[in-house]
Order: sequence, then C-alpha cells, then structure tokens
Amino acid sequence: MVISSILFDLDNTLIATRKGDKLACNKLSEVLWEKYAIPLDVAASVCASFLRAFRKCPENTEMGLHEWRRLLWAKALNCYSSLVDEVYQKWVHLRYYYLSLDTNIKNFLVELHKHYNLALITNGPSHSQWEKINMLNLRSYFDVILVSGDLRWEKPHHKIFHMACEELHVSPCQCIMVGDKLETDILGGIKAKLAYTVWIPLSPTESLKKNDPQPDYVIHDVTRLWNILDKSKCLECLNSPDLCDSNSNQSDGS
Repeated sequence: MVISSILFDLDNTLIATRKGDKLACNKLSEVLWEKYAIPLDVAASVCASFLRAFRKCPENTEMGLHEWRRLLWAKALNCYSSLVDEVYQKWVHLRYYYLSLDTNIKNFLVELHKHYNLALITNGPSHSQWEKINMLNLRSYFDVILVSGDLRWEKPHHKIFHMACEELHVSPCQCIMVGDKLETDILGGIKAKLAYTVWIPLSPTESLKKNDPQPDYVIHDVTRLWNILDKSKCLECLNSPDLCDSNSNQSDGS
C-alpha cells in the first residue's frame, strides 16, 4: 500500500516544548534581575517554581487560560506579585520566541506537503494547544489538526488516529505516525494499525526497553524522515513497479 499521509505529534516532535519553556524561563529570570533588581537566585527560583506548576497543570477549565497562568505567576512571584502583568506578557513573548518552528522544519513541512497529506494529532487541553497552533502559525502546514481536549479520546486510543484518517479520506494502512512518546504516539500508531511508526526520542540517551512499544524506525531529527520515506518508496516500487511512474501525492498542498 502506498504511503499517502503522515500524522505528526506536536510537542517535542515538531517544536521543542520542554527545551523552549526552559529557555524562556531562564531568559526571564535574567530580565527579572536586570529590569526589576530581583536577586538572580530569587529570580531563578521564581521561574523554576512557575515552570513546575505550569507543567503540572497548563490549563484550568474553571477559569480562562490567561487568568490561570497569571495566577501561577502571581504565586511564583510571591512578594513580587505586583509585577505579574508585566512578567506574564514578557513570558508569553519569550515562550513563543523559543517555541517557534525552526526554519529547517518549516521548509521540511512545506516540501513534505507537496507529496503527502499531513495531519497534526496532539494531546492536551484545548485552549493551550490551540494557542500554540495559532501563535506558531501551524494551520497552513496541515490538512487536519486534532486536539485531544476537543474530543472524547486522546492518544494512544486508536479512534483519534482513525478520525484523522477519515478526515484525510485515507485508510490507516496508508498512514505513518511520527512522535516522541512511546506510550502515546507509538503505541497509538500500533493500536490503530498504521503502516508504521517513527519514534523521535526526547534525548539522545533515551533508549528502547524490552517491554516498550516498539517503533518501526527511530530518528533523532524529524527532517531525517525523508530517509525513511525514500526507503519506503523504494520498497513500494519493488513490490509494484507500476507505482514508480505514478504520483502518490494525495494533497493539493493547501
């Protein structure tokens, strides 16, 4: 079966979320010291405290997204909480500066979209995930975007993958899944019976264990996916020579 569609995870696959959030807080601690004369060790502690709380609970459904994150910053700032509005705005700016798509990845997605349908499947609260998608201008790269917070399922449930396939008008065996989490992206791709799965470890030292869901391929840079797709295309041609002269593109690139 010809591969026509690629399903991507977002965080730590296309954007370096953990690294970007850490860099934003590191830079903000310098701003707190330079602009507001908060001692550097205190500023670092404030930012670390916020980041821990934010990662633990990025969104609270009982209040607005900005209200919740301001509250987290106010608690972290403690006796400096009068600065919360300025600090919050600076953090948002820095966060999306560090989360922005690398130029190589932008070019990679644009070129990939000329040949394949692209879908984005991300777990997480609706408002916070859509904020990332919109702030980073990701809509133009994908034919389908699914956020688990909008649905009844999240990865690794097979239905979220099948929903993406249905919206792309392709069968699961025509799709591959690319992501950083074995327990959601890879396991989900296996459960959904996709053609194959591609794992991008969060760090170079992360390795597969015997009982882990086993990906078909492992790469350490998402742009290396081309190597796998080229290999897959060669196998398709060997199995069905007539495919070599056909165009497997199912996307109009819009």
